[in-house]
Amino acid sequence: MNSAVPTSAGPIPSDLPTSPAKSAPTLPATFAPTTGLPDLDAMLRGVARGDNIVWQVQALDDYRALVLPYAAAAQAQGRRLIYFRFAAHPPLLAGDSGAELFTPRPKDGFDAFVDQVHSVIEAAGRETMYVFDCLSDLADAWLSDRMLGNFFRLTCPRLFDLDTVTYFGVLRHRHARAGMDMITETTQYLLDVFRCRDRLYIRPIKVQHRSAAAMNLIHAWEPGDRFRAVADSGTVAEILAGSGWQGLEDEQIRSHWQRLFDQARTFAALRAAGAPELAGEAAAFARLAGLLFPDEAGLQELIARYLNLDDLLAVRARMIGIGTIGGKAAGMLIARAIVRRDAPALHARLEAHDSFHVGSEVFDTFFVINGLWWVRRRQREADCFLQGLDGEEGARARILRGRFPESTLRQFEGMLDYFGEWPFIVRSSSRLEDRYGNAFAGQYDSVFCANRGTREERLAALLDAVRQVYASTLSESALRYRQRRGLLDEHEQMALLIMRVSGTAGGRWFNPHAAGVGLSVNPYPWNPRIDMKAGVVRLVAGLGTRAVDRADDDYTRLIALDAPELRPETSFGAIARHAQRRMDSLDLERGEVVSGPFAELVRGHADFPHALFTTREAEDRPAFLTFDGLIAHTDFVADLRTLLRALHAAYAHPVEIEFALNFVPDGGYRINLLQCRPMQVRSVEGVQGVEPPADAPRLVEACGAVIGPSRVIRPERIVLVRPAAFAALDQARRLAVTRVLGRLNALADERCVLMLGPGRWGSKDPFLGIPVLFSEINHVAALCEIVAMHEHLVPDVSLGTHFLNELIEADLLYFALFPRMAGNVLDEAAILRWPNRLGTLLPDDADWSTVVHVAEPAQAPTLYADAPGQRVVVVQDTVAA
Repeated sequence: MNSAVPTSAGPIPSDLPTSPAKSAPTLPATFAPTTGLPDLDAMLRGVARGDNIVWQVQALDDYRALVLPYAAAAQAQGRRLIYFRFAAHPPLLAGDSGAELFTPRPKDGFDAFVDQVHSVIEAAGRETMYVFDCLSDLADAWLSDRMLGNFFRLTCPRLFDLDTVTYFGVLRHRHARAGMDMITETTQYLLDVFRCRDRLYIRPIKVQHRSAAAMNLIHAWEPGDRFRAVADSGTVAEILAGSGWQGLEDEQIRSHWQRLFDQARTFAALRAAGAPELAGEAAAFARLAGLLFPDEAGLQELIARYLNLDDLLAVRARMIGIGTIGGKAAGMLIARAIVRRDAPALHARLEAHDSFHVGSEVFDTFFVINGLWWVRRRQREADCFLQGLDGEEGARARILRGRFPESTLRQFEGMLDYFGEWPFIVRSSSRLEDRYGNAFAGQYDSVFCANRGTREERLAALLDAVRQVYASTLSESALRYRQRRGLLDEHEQMALLIMRVSGTAGGRWFNPHAAGVGLSVNPYPWNPRIDMKAGVVRLVAGLGTRAVDRADDDYTRLIALDAPELRPETSFGAIARHAQRRMDSLDLERGEVVSGPFAELVRGHADFPHALFTTREAEDRPAFLTFDGLIAHTDFVADLRTLLRALHAAYAHPVEIEFALNFVPDGGYRINLLQCRPMQVRSVEGVQGVEPPADAPRLVEACGAVIGPSRVIRPERIVLVRPAAFAALDQARRLAVTRVLGRLNALADERCVLMLGPGRWGSKDPFLGIPVLFSEINHVAALCEIVAMHEHLVPDVSLGTHFLNELIEADLLYFALFPRMAGNVLDEAAILRWPNRLGTLLPDDADWSTVVHVAEPAQAPTLYADAPGQRVVVVQDTVAA
C-alpha cells in the first residue's frame, strides 16, 4: 500500500477539464464494474461506470463485509483502487488489498478536506475504483450533518463524471435529515443494511435508472453469498418491525449542535437553580464559543472574559442554520457584554439587542446546492481570482438567482414572524471581517429591507437581500482587498447579522433620530487643545449611512469627546455653511434608502428633538443642524466617552463603533450599539520631537488636517496632479486621469510615493475631486488633498468612512493643504523642475504629461508629519528618515 497525504492545491473544479497531477497506471481495456458478489450484482441489475454506492449500515463490520469482496474484485481485474482513510474506526482494508492509501484530514476543516480529496480524484483520472471510510466520522469532525451532505454533494457528481465506481458507508439513524436528504438526492444507490434475528438484510432505498422492482424487496444475505428476495408480506412486516425504523416524527434524530446545546442548557438550568459550578461546564462553554465565533485568538480571549453560557444559548436561540456568526456579530455582542460588566450604568441606556444570526454553514450550503462551490474555489487562486464573475452566467448573477434549502426557508419565515412588519437590515458578518488588522470596511454589502407587504413578498425581499450580500463576497473590490492583504487563500465564509432598524414607527420615513461612528482614538485633532486619546464622534441626523459611507454632497458634525465645544470651523457663518442639510431615511413606501432635505424628512415628526439638534442664527432664519443642545444639555458626550474608554480598555487597542441614538417619550434617550471592531492604527504617539530644518526649502507645508500617526518618510516618487490643469478638464477626461493614477499606483512596487492632487480623493463626483478607488492609491505612502477645486469647498475628512478606514489600515498618511490659508505652501514650480517621468513609466499615457507630473528626484526629499500638531512639511534636505 502507498501512503500519501494530498496537498490542498490542485485543479479540482468539476466544470473544468481533468488535469491529472500524475500519470495513472495502464488499466485493462474493458472496465466491468462489480460489487464482487455476483448475486448482489444481479439483484441490483448490474453496477455501471459512474455509480456511487452508499451503504447505510448498523455496524462497521457490516460495511467491511461489503468492501472486502469489492476490493478483491478490483485486484483480480487489475483495476486501480484508492482507499480514503480518514476516520477513527479500524481500517477497512489491509496492506495486501492492492489499494492505494490516501489520508485526507477532516480536522483541517471542510474546505481543506474537500481540496485534499479532490486533488487525489483529479490526479487519478477516469475509471478508478474508490473506497471511503465511514462518512459518519466527517459529521462528527465538523459537528454538522449538513456539511457531511455538502461534501457528498460536491464529490459524488465528480466521481460520476470520471466513470468511477465508489463505495461510501454511513451509519443508520445517526444523521439528521439535513445531511441524509442531500446524500439521498445525489447518489445513484442508497442501500439500507441491517440485522434482524442475527441475519443481515439489504433493502434498496434508491436504485437510480435500474429495475424499480428491486426497490420494493428486501434481500437476505445467506451463506455462500447468496441474496434471496423476501417476497411474502408477513415476513417483510416482521423484518421491518425489527429493523429499528425511526418512525415518521420530523427531526427525531438530534443533530450534533442540538446535542451540544442540550447539554449546555442543562448546565445553565442547574446553575439557575443554585447548583455550584459543574464539572464540564467550562469545557462546554469553550466548545460552543469555538463553534459560534471566529477562531481569532484576541477575539476568543475577550469572549472568555466577558460572555457566559447564557449568552451563547441566547445566540443559538436566534440563529438560522449553524456555523460561525462572523466577526461583525461577534464584535457587537462582545461590546455589549463589556459595557454590561464594566459600565453598568451606561448599559441601562443601551437599546435591547434582538438581532438574528445566519450561520456560515448556510452560506457554504447555498454555494454547494447552487453549483457555485468550484466557481468560488477558483477565486482563491492568484492567477484566476477575477475570472468568471460577470455576465448572465457569471458567478454573481448565478448567486442572485440561487435557491435555499427548505429548512432554511422555514427559519427565515420564523424570523419574519418575529419582526412583524418592522424594517430590518441584512448586514455582512464574514469570518474574516472586523478582525485585528483586517476590518474589511465597506467591502461587503449591507441591505435595508422595508419589510412591508404580504408574507410572501417580505420573504422574497429578504432572500434577495441575503443573495446580494452573498454576491458581494465575489465582487472585484472585495477580492482585490483580500489579494492586497494576503487573504486570497483564506476560506472566507459569509455569516449574516440581521438587525432591527432603530427608529420610531408611524410614518413613511423611518430612521433613528441620529447615528454615527465613534473612534476611541482621534486621528484628526484639529486643535492643539484636543487630546488624541480622548476619542472622536462623527454624528449625523437620520440613518448612519452618511456617517459610515462617504457623502460628497453634505457635511457631518465632528465632536472631539474631550473638547466637544471646539469645532473645525472658526465663525458662525462657516458653521452654518458646513452644517448637515441632507438626511438619509428608509422610505417604507418605496422600500429603499433615500436622501432628502433634512427639513422635509422630519416635517410633522413630533418626536424629533429639534431643540437639541438645531440652531437658529435669528428667529426669522431657518434652523440648521449643529447638535449643540445635545452636546450642552445631555449626557451624550460623557456617555460616548465612557463607552469608548471601556471598549478601548477591554480590547487593549483602539476601537471603532457604529451606533444609533433615539429619544424616548420620557425625555431620555437610548443608544443602540450596532458594531465594534479594532481600529486599524499604528500608534497614537507616532514620531515625537522631530522637526524639519528651519532653513530647508519647503516643497510642501500643510497645516490643519492630518490623518494618521506622526512619521518621517522619504518619498522617492512624487506624483502631482496639477490643480489648474485638472480643473480645466471635463468629466470624462477627469475619469481618464484617475485611471492613469491607478496605473502609476500599480507601478509603485516598494517605492515610497507621495501623491498630491486637487479636491477630494475618492469622491464619487469628478467635479469635486479625483474619483479613485482605494485599489488605485493603495501603494501610496502619503496622500495630499489640495483644497483648490473651487473657492468655497472645504473638505469633509470623513473620519470613520470606508475610504479612510482603508487609509488607516494601510498606514497611509492623509493630509489636506489649503493654498489660501496662512502656513500652507505648495511650491509647484520646484516640483516641475524635476523631469516628468510619466511618459517613460507609462508610454501610452504620455499625452497626460501636462496634467500629471511624476518626479523622481535623485535625492529624495524628506516628509515630516506631526499629527498632534496637525502639520506636514516636505523639505529638500539631506536628513535621513
